[in-house]
Amino acid sequence: MTNRIDARLAALKSSGRKALVPFITAGDPSREATVAIMHSLVTAGADLLELGVPFSDPMADGPVIQRSSERALLRHVDTNYVFDTVRAFRQTDADTPVVLMGYLNPVEMRGADRYAREAAEAGVDGVLLVDLPPEEAAPMRAAFNANALDLISLAAPTTAPERLARLARESQGYLYYVSFAGVTGASNKLDIGDALEKVAALRAQSRVPVLIGFGIKDAASAATLAPAADGVVVGSALVQILADATSPEEAATRASAFLAPIRLALS
Repeated sequence: MTNRIDARLAALKSSGRKALVPFITAGDPSREATVAIMHSLVTAGADLLELGVPFSDPMADGPVIQRSSERALLRHVDTNYVFDTVRAFRQTDADTPVVLMGYLNPVEMRGADRYAREAAEAGVDGVLLVDLPPEEAAPMRAAFNANALDLISLAAPTTAPERLARLARESQGYLYYVSFAGVTGASNKLDIGDALEKVAALRAQSRVPVLIGFGIKDAASAATLAPAADGVVVGSALVQILADATSPEEAATRASAFLAPIRLALS
């Protein structure tokens, strides 16, 4: 079967469109809402979905996503729930790529081979592990690749040139460029000119598309940062919008209303 991430990003490139990738936390604002939100985001123009795996110590995340993870963990959201959610989503969407974004500990607790096998069986296409350095990624990549999963890599403004070159060579699916040094949601730290310059340089040497994330909170910021990249990732602003939705229907409506203007701005 064709890799969904590669197929989707190649189709976008051939049509001259930028990828729009929303991030949500699995199980927030409720266990029942996640699948409805995922479908609503696709209807509103999402090209690929990042599904956050709640973790008790999300070091790269700012207060909005930290609190979202805390709420999900209080609802007993775990790896089984995440896989079941993707499986339920796949019942009516066989095409939209889904990437799990999280931390290394839950994968190691399950074992890389078992995690990769069960993720692939559920319909996951890739995994992004924030705290997995490229120097230690080979065994994890082998386990994932054996199950047709991409190991997505992260790069940042502080990434050394030699490591950037390595990431550009080894990345699979897409390379996620973090637009500023800091946690998610801290858009006040964003230097737009520097971000545009660095992501363009990285894109020139990367073997896979480069998406830019962190600091993208609305249509204007997406349109500003998208030209230098192959697409944008939006997370904290969406998670905040969803936080106090009281039903799956309300959450899905909010997700669609938030994403649609961004899709329009990118188009």
